[in-house]
Amino acid sequence: MFDFGLAAPWFLLLLIALPFLWKRYQSSENLRFSKMKVPSLPNSRGIPASGRVRWRKVPVILRITALVLLIFALARPQKPLGTTPLSTEGIDIMLSLDISSSMLAQDFKPDRLQAALEVAKDFIRKRSNDRIGMVIFAGESFTQCPLTTDHQVLLHLLENVNIKMLEDGTAIGMGLATAVNRLRQSESKSKVVILMTDGVNNSGYIDPQTAMEMAINDKVKVYTIGIGRTGVAPYPVSDPYTGRTVLREMEVQIDEELMQQIAAGTGGRYYRAEENRQLENIYKTIDELERSEIKMTGYTPKEELFLPFVVLALMLLLMEWIFRTTYLQQNF
Repeated sequence: MFDFGLAAPWFLLLLIALPFLWKRYQSSENLRFSKMKVPSLPNSRGIPASGRVRWRKVPVILRITALVLLIFALARPQKPLGTTPLSTEGIDIMLSLDISSSMLAQDFKPDRLQAALEVAKDFIRKRSNDRIGMVIFAGESFTQCPLTTDHQVLLHLLENVNIKMLEDGTAIGMGLATAVNRLRQSESKSKVVILMTDGVNNSGYIDPQTAMEMAINDKVKVYTIGIGRTGVAPYPVSDPYTGRTVLREMEVQIDEELMQQIAAGTGGRYYRAEENRQLENIYKTIDELERSEIKMTGYTPKEELFLPFVVLALMLLLMEWIFRTTYLQQNF
């Protein structure tokens, strides 16, 4: 059985006008023939009607049929091509960002913290199918935003992140443990933490090794990023003599061995970013590695069927015009 539907069925209301067109045609025919005077002949009753009389209604029938077809074309008949699945299974991702005072170093533009926030924003905008949250840490840790699909809220909260929010220090273990705890109740098949720091663990009551074991037990994959150039980096400090902020070269210390250990132990990867472009590429790589599984259910692509109706209607109008202007020569 032919299965089709109409994308714009309200155009079928135009069919209501067709009986009025037919009635108008009948009225004009009756008026025209009522004025004809035919002499009465005794033997005229057996004379058959001429071809023009018998075919005089053909043009109007063709025209009305063409109008019906055009109305159906406007209603856009469509044929389903079969159901294609449409649903997505997202990934739960927690961003864990170091906001210690060393993140003000200007080996990144404008500084490490702002560069990290901007790249994180771009990453979030691309992950429309995922729940994403954010933890910030320095000498302690804090959940800036729990897992959410409302990415606009998350992006707004990122705008307010600054180094004055927490006591200074670098509590890597706390930053990781807090993020893992936020993923503990997740039922997602894929749970990920992206941990970024520019220092060495020196604060917090949960050490990084314990936090890594928590991630392993909860099947959380951790991608670690060390941010900061090798050697020294310009860091803003207050000049004690003038009170003005000046740049001083400070040694960059990142516990890369610890970062590599956490990443390897949880099935993730460790990356080192020494400038803005590298950081952007790292997030792009993680974005490609952790793609949402897409399963389509419920989307039905359709084939448009209006063209045959339009072609047939034009053919009927052409036939109507030929009949009317040649053999029959009558006006509707």
